[in-house]
Amino acid sequence: MKHPLAVALCAALAVSALPVFAQTAGTGTASAAPATSAQRPADNPLFVQSTLDLRYPHFDQIQDAHFGPAFDAGMAENLREIEAIVDNPEAPTFENTIIALEKSGELLSRARVIFGSLNGTDTNDARKKIDADYAPKFAAHRDAVMLNPKLFARVDTLFKNVDSLGLDAEGKRLVERYHTMFVRAGANLTEAQKQEMRRINAESAKLGTTFSQNVLNEVNDSAVVVDTVEELDGMTEAQIAAAAEEAKTRGMEGKYVITLLNTTGQPPLPQINNRALRERVHKASVARGSRGNQYDNTEVISQILKLRAERANLMGYPNQAAFILEDSTAGTVEAVNDMLGQLAPAAVANAKLEAAELQAMIDREQAAKGEPTFQLEPWDWAYYSEKVRQDKYSFDDAQLKPYFEMKNVLENGVFFAATQLYGITFKERTDLPKYHPDTWTYDVFNEDGSQLAIFIFDPYARASKRGGAWMNSYVSQSELDGTLTVTANHQNIPKPQAGQPTLLTWDEVTTMFHEFGHSLHGMFSDVKYPFFSGTSVPRDFVEFPSQVNEMWADWPSVLANYAKHYQTSEPMPAELLAKVQAAAKFNQGFATTEYLGSAMLDQYLHQLPADQLPDGDEVMATEAAALKAAGIDYAPVPPRYRTPYFSHINGGYAAGYYAYIWSEVLDANTVQWIEQNGGLTRENGDRFRSTLLSRGGSKDAKQLFLDFTGHEPKIEPLLIKRGLAPDPKAAAN
Repeated sequence: MKHPLAVALCAALAVSALPVFAQTAGTGTASAAPATSAQRPADNPLFVQSTLDLRYPHFDQIQDAHFGPAFDAGMAENLREIEAIVDNPEAPTFENTIIALEKSGELLSRARVIFGSLNGTDTNDARKKIDADYAPKFAAHRDAVMLNPKLFARVDTLFKNVDSLGLDAEGKRLVERYHTMFVRAGANLTEAQKQEMRRINAESAKLGTTFSQNVLNEVNDSAVVVDTVEELDGMTEAQIAAAAEEAKTRGMEGKYVITLLNTTGQPPLPQINNRALRERVHKASVARGSRGNQYDNTEVISQILKLRAERANLMGYPNQAAFILEDSTAGTVEAVNDMLGQLAPAAVANAKLEAAELQAMIDREQAAKGEPTFQLEPWDWAYYSEKVRQDKYSFDDAQLKPYFEMKNVLENGVFFAATQLYGITFKERTDLPKYHPDTWTYDVFNEDGSQLAIFIFDPYARASKRGGAWMNSYVSQSELDGTLTVTANHQNIPKPQAGQPTLLTWDEVTTMFHEFGHSLHGMFSDVKYPFFSGTSVPRDFVEFPSQVNEMWADWPSVLANYAKHYQTSEPMPAELLAKVQAAAKFNQGFATTEYLGSAMLDQYLHQLPADQLPDGDEVMATEAAALKAAGIDYAPVPPRYRTPYFSHINGGYAAGYYAYIWSEVLDANTVQWIEQNGGLTRENGDRFRSTLLSRGGSKDAKQLFLDFTGHEPKIEPLLIKRGLAPDPKAAAN
C-alpha cells in the first residue's frame, strides 16, 4: 500500500507512514459501491500513476475538483480490495493477507497524499471545504477496514503463527505491527464497543478539522495593525516595507500590518523598540483561539480531549497518554514524567538566572535615560535577550543575517554537509511542474550517479500555509512498490520584497538543517515494505535523525562553506564565527522552559481522567493549573504553544510533544559519538545511513540507536548541550 497522508513532521499535522485506512482517527459508514464513469473522468490525473520521474505529481494538471471523485472512487476500490482479502477461501498467508493489504488502496493513498500536502502548503476555500467534508468519510473508511472482524481474524491467525511462516526479520515485524495496529484501532472490542468507537472517531475527525482551520484563520485574523512608521522603529527597511505591503493587500493603505506565526513568540519582538507595540504583538499572539470569536478553539479542544479520554477508557486505558505511550519508545507515562521532571527544575532555574541578566540590562538602560525601571515581561524577553547577547558576545542576529542568504545556505550548507557525509549530490531542475511558484526542485543522486530521490524546497510563509516547519513525502521508497522517494521541506520564512535577498536568522538556518534531516531519513530508506518506509518510526524517535543533522549547521568546515556575505561573498569573519559558537548555549534556560511548558501541558491534559477534563470555559484555567502543577509556571516564559493554538496536540503529537526532548537525548548521545569518532567523515555518514537512516521502521527504534552508538542512551549529554549541567570539556580548558 502506498503511503497515505503526507508525512508532515515538526509541525502540527505529523502523520506516520501507515496504510491508508489506518491514518485517520474517525468513523462513520463507508459505501463499497463501484466507481461510476462519472467518478472517473478521463481528465482526472489522480486516477492514474504519474508519468513523471519517480512518480512526481502532475501539479500542473491537478485541480481541486479532482479530489472528491478520486477520494470516492479510491475508498470504494479499497473496500473491494479488502472484501477480496476477506472472502478468499484459502487459509490466510503472508502473501494473500499482509502483502495484499500493503498493495491495496493505491488510488486513495495517492489522492490523499497530494491533497494533504497541498492543503497544508497552500490551502483555499475549496480545499478547506473538501477537508471538512471528507474528514468523517475517511474516518468511516478507516473503521470499515480496521473494525472488520473477518479481516482481523486473518491477521490474528498469522500473528499467532508468525514463527512458523518462514519469514525474514522484516516480514515477521510487518505481521506483528499490523496486528498491533488492528488491536489498537479496536479490533478486539465487542460489536457494541465498536459502535462507540465509530461514534468517537467520527466526532473527533470533524473537530480536528475545525481546530486546524480555526488555528490558521486566527493567525491571519490576529495580525497587528500599526498606524505609524515611527512605532516600527528597530525593524529593518525591508520588514517595514513588507508590513506596508501586507496592509495594502488588506485594504489599509498607509498603515502597517505585522503578521503572526503559530508560536507564542513572534519574529519581530527582538527588534521592536516601542515597548507598547511589543506588548500588543505578544498579547495578540497569546490570545489566539480564546477570544470568544468565531475562531475560538477552547470548546473545540475541550471536546477533543474528552473524546480521546473516552476512547482510551474504551480500550482499557486510564487516559489518552497511557494509551499513546504504550506504543512509543518511552513505553510508559512514568518514563515520560520522570524525564520531563528531571529537566524542569534546572530549566526554570536557568531561565531565572537569564531573567536576572535581562532585568539588570533594563535597570541600567532606564537609569541612563533617567526614567523609572519596569519589571521584565514576556514581551520584553526576546528584545532584551538580544541586547544581552550583543553585550556578552558582541554580536546580534542583524550581523549574522547578511552571511545567511537562503539559497546559498541550502546549496552550500545543507547540501554540502550531506555530500561530505554521504557522497550524495544535487542538481536543480526547472522542468518539473510546481504547486506554488515559491518552490525549488532538485534531483538527488547517489555517489555512483544513480538517482536517489527528488527534493522540493518550499521556504516562504504565506496566508494559505499552515505554521511551523515540516517534511512530507509525496512518494515513499519500498522494494515492494519499486519506488524511490519524492520528499519536500517546508518553512515559514518571511518573504522579502521583490528583488531583495532572503536573509535568514540563525534559527531559520538550523531549522533548514533540521528539516533536511527528516528528508534524508526518507531518501535513504531501503526497506521492502511501504509500512516501514522512511520516517515510519515511533513519534518519540522520528525527530532524532533530524536533530542530529542540526549539528552540521555550525560545524566549522560546513559553516565556512556557506556563511558568506550575500553582496561580497566574503566569508564570515573568524571572530564572528567564534562568537556564534561561543553563544550556542545562550538563552537555553528560556528555550528549554518554553518547550517544557508545552510538553508538560500536553502530558497534563492527556493524563487527566475523563471526569476531570475541562469544559470549554475552563480550558485556560486548566492550562494555568497544569503549568503550576509541573513547576513550569514562570510568567516571563510562557509555553511555546498555548492550548487553543497547540496544533501539535491536535495532530500526530497528542500526548507526544515530549518526543522532541526524548529524541534530543538520543541526538545528544549520537552527536557526542560522532564528535569522538572523527566528526564529518564519510565513514560516520555511511555508518549512520546503513545502521539507522535506511532502516525506517523495519527494526525496533531503540535497537537502531544501539546499533549506531553501541550503548544505552544517557541524559547527561543532553543536560550539557542545553546548558543545564557543566560541560567537562569547558572545565578542562
